[in-house]
Amino acid sequence: MTAAIAPAARRFCFILSSARRNGNTETLARKAAEHLPPGATQHWLDLIDLPLPPFQDIRHGSAVYTQPQGNERVLFDATLGCTDLVLVVPLYWYSVPASAKLYLDYWSAWLRVPPGDFRQRMAGKTLWGVSVISDEDPRRADPLVGTLAITADYLKMPFGGVLLGYGNKPGEVLADAAALERARGFFRHAPRAAA
Repeated sequence: MTAAIAPAARRFCFILSSARRNGNTETLARKAAEHLPPGATQHWLDLIDLPLPPFQDIRHGSAVYTQPQGNERVLFDATLGCTDLVLVVPLYWYSVPASAKLYLDYWSAWLRVPPGDFRQRMAGKTLWGVSVISDEDPRRADPLVGTLAITADYLKMPFGGVLLGYGNKPGEVLADAAALERARGFFRHAPRAAA
């Protein structure tokens, strides 16, 4: 009789991208993280603490992308080291914050950094989003959701969806009972597999 092999523990990496600390979106993400699957670990990184220089697109020139260094290396390693990547992205002008967009821009370089296996290593990781909006119409977040869904699709990552809450003033998301209830089971549902 052979022993059953236990599934590997899930490793969640939360990337905070708000322009302020302890905002509503981070609050909602932390509420959801209280209910991670059994055995899961969590790692939190704040882009405020890991600023990146403006991204330079050199794909079509003679230069080549070099191995990430400094803050870029921290983000690169954390991105590849998780099984579940959670982008904590408040809605800024109907899309992701500038720091989150810059982080995603760097993926263009990482696709080309030797040994060039970023795409293969990202495939199969689940991409999740958490966001809070100050408009009561959730369709205002459609561009943000689309950015994350298409990113996941491009890299063949299952997309877990976006946990969406309402809040404007600091702490206001805690009054969104429906969002807090969704947060309880958000990371337990089976994500849609990328085609």
